[in-house]
Amino acid sequence: MYQIEDFDYELPPALIAQWPAPSRDGSRLLFVERARQRLSGHVFSDLPALLRPGDTIVVNDTKVVRARLFGQKATGGQIEVLVLDHPPAQSDDGRSRWCLVRSSKRPRRGQTLTFGSDALGSVEAVAENGLVQIRFEGERPIDRLLEDMGRIPLPPYIRRDGGEGDSPRDRERYQTVFSRVKGAIAAPTAGLHFTEALITRLLDAGIGVVPVTLHVGYGTFRPVRVRDIRKHEVGEEPYRISEETASAIRLTNKEKGRVIAVGTTVVRALESAALKDGTVVPVEGKTNLLVTPGYGFKVVQGLITNFHLPRSSLLFLVSAFAGLDLIREAYALAIRERYRFYSYGDAMLIL
Repeated sequence: MYQIEDFDYELPPALIAQWPAPSRDGSRLLFVERARQRLSGHVFSDLPALLRPGDTIVVNDTKVVRARLFGQKATGGQIEVLVLDHPPAQSDDGRSRWCLVRSSKRPRRGQTLTFGSDALGSVEAVAENGLVQIRFEGERPIDRLLEDMGRIPLPPYIRRDGGEGDSPRDRERYQTVFSRVKGAIAAPTAGLHFTEALITRLLDAGIGVVPVTLHVGYGTFRPVRVRDIRKHEVGEEPYRISEETASAIRLTNKEKGRVIAVGTTVVRALESAALKDGTVVPVEGKTNLLVTPGYGFKVVQGLITNFHLPRSSLLFLVSAFAGLDLIREAYALAIRERYRFYSYGDAMLIL
């Protein structure tokens, strides 16, 4: 149950979704009922009928930054940079950011990089796993540079012509309709299926919708390089839960409703913020919570999630929540019935 091989599966490449569904809530939804050990197929727009009045859905309102930059080294070689740090307040020190760098040769300390005609970067430090600290210089602050020149950092399994991805469609559809707070380098993809109309239907059905913020960082996608998954480290990600949201969750629990997390990021935020008795309190901080089978969930009673990569910490969490055998059965069914996988793919509702 804790060996990395337990979380492997074979996925036909044709099932990796390259584009979002024509409509956000038109995606397929696999309903996974834990108590009955039953699987059934739906459309995401069916969600209000699958929940109960008094339930509360918790979404992640993080917004994806255009964090992917393309530039050149002094030698003329091309370089691709993914800016990982996105602090909320800027200062002179905010010009230095940790980045992932892809180039033909590993960058060297002191090396100069150019981005367009008026922006420079200086390599200040080189760490392991492709991490590089770059100080960005020029008239434009780094956040403005990203807004002007940056691309949406689509996952590597989503292919775009020319290799420098994104498209106008990606800039719209790789953000959730409730994205508000900039800081993520990847979308909380379970939330991509919601529309304003669907949220209205949920509210009209007596189902609450409240936000938390967790900025999805590199740690979520860090490759698992240990055989015993309990030894994996996901890295810290900043998160915030407001008093309004904490109060709504406490009221839901008091009135015997269910707390439904939209995505693994919301699970990690809520479980990190909970006291030992499951009470959720307002908090702002960082979490490095790793959830594996055997974890005792204190807050979350339902989960909406996409289909995740094999051998990933996200799959560990989903398996912990639903049970490894049931998740294996669900994924096998999804592959047989040709559900669409990963970021732009279909979803599961686990209750």
